[in-house]
Amino acid sequence: MDALLLPALAVAGVLAGAVNAVAGGGSLLVLPALLAAGVPPVGASVTTVMSVIGGYSASVAGTWPDLRGRSARLRSLVPLVLAGAVTGCVLLLRTPAAAYAVIMPVLVFAASLLLAAQGRVSGWLGDFHPVWLRRLLLFTVGVYGGYFGSVLGVILLAVLGLMLTEPLSRLVAVKNVLQLAVGVVTTTVYALFGPAYWPAVAVLIPTTLLGGYVGSRLGRRLPARTLRRVVVAFGLTLSVLLLLRALT
Repeated sequence: MDALLLPALAVAGVLAGAVNAVAGGGSLLVLPALLAAGVPPVGASVTTVMSVIGGYSASVAGTWPDLRGRSARLRSLVPLVLAGAVTGCVLLLRTPAAAYAVIMPVLVFAASLLLAAQGRVSGWLGDFHPVWLRRLLLFTVGVYGGYFGSVLGVILLAVLGLMLTEPLSRLVAVKNVLQLAVGVVTTTVYALFGPAYWPAVAVLIPTTLLGGYVGSRLGRRLPARTLRRVVVAFGLTLSVLLLLRALT
């Protein structure tokens, strides 16, 4: 990767952190920046997943008071996403680069649609009542987080809404812990075995943290719905461009 592109990647990191704090979906901004910098698709996905752990940590710290009395609940949920995340990491590392170049646009497209439907996802899944199915969904979300990870928080929050009867603030706090658990797994596995691009990771972790801080301060003044729509449109366009590139 050309070191001259690192400043542009830093800008993408700040924007992604701010978007995550306000509307979600910020990793959809980091991914194309890495691809534009010449990082191959699998390496770009690995690097993106590793780079968001700082933001996950900050989110847990910010919502820690809402976790009081929830330790037993977390002990039952965290192993599910941990097992799923490990599975997702193994799947990604075993996916051929040529195949992933085609899979990535599909995942970006799906992530963009999920972000667009953020307020309706829980309603769509609301008829799935069996406990075993809810746990399977949470495990599957962990697989997704280990394999790709974009808009992970949106999906986690929707699934937790099916499993728990808690106020939204507590659901968000639990969601943040589960995100961090996925982030710890992916960072560890990909640091040891994945094609991570460490200069990019070193740039993205602090810049996404900075963006998250800025975004949280400006969040009350920015129209989250409009910003989310911009990110969705960007993600849908990106998915088409990536698919065309993979097929040509």
